[in-house]
Amino acid sequence: MKLTDAFLDLLFPPKCPFCRRVLDAPGMCPECEKTLPWTDEAHSLRELRGGLLCAAPLWYEGPVREAVRRFKFHGGVTAAGPLGELMAQTAAERFSGEFDTVSWVPVSAKRLRKRGYDQSRLLAESACKLWEVEPECLLRKVRDNPAQSSLEQAEDRWANTQDVYEAAGTSAGKRVLLLDDVCSTGSTLVSAARTLLAAGAAAVVCVSVAFPRPEEEKRGEKGKE
Repeated sequence: MKLTDAFLDLLFPPKCPFCRRVLDAPGMCPECEKTLPWTDEAHSLRELRGGLLCAAPLWYEGPVREAVRRFKFHGGVTAAGPLGELMAQTAAERFSGEFDTVSWVPVSAKRLRKRGYDQSRLLAESACKLWEVEPECLLRKVRDNPAQSSLEQAEDRWANTQDVYEAAGTSAGKRVLLLDDVCSTGSTLVSAARTLLAAGAAAVVCVSVAFPRPEEEKRGEKGKE
């Protein structure tokens, strides 16, 4: 361990992103690992609009929802490490051999200035550490659309994500693993994936931290932004 890392651990000891318990090393505590609402084999993969596939290791509820919201809205950036690792493990299990580069769904420049960080980029960087590669910036958000969580209807959420991304970098011929924090209706991921495919990407598959349960979606539970 580097001296600077040891000093930072002394000042800011690693904590479980879900229960906030202080740990000896970054990750999650054994208790949360046993009790978190994990998706099972039958529910960890969803087909979104247009046949786009997305995988997620967790249900968006209880401590998972609290951890994601703390990470996104309250500066809890240290959660990017363990959350990104969970996404990497899920992607490896579900999409092994189906992607050769990793990218993320970006926030707008306005939201980046306000928040100070792009949560999905941090997740992508964390996931890529396990593969000893760097994620590629392949998308740019060109319009600061209203937050998805402010919209009640699925079709409104779909319309809200149209024409908000443009290609950045070089997507041509690449099979992309696209990361985003939560997949609710999937509108954001589908819009971003279509932009990559229009720019020449050979294929796109997606991974998120969590899905809302189907019954929660019907009651209007919102997970994105």
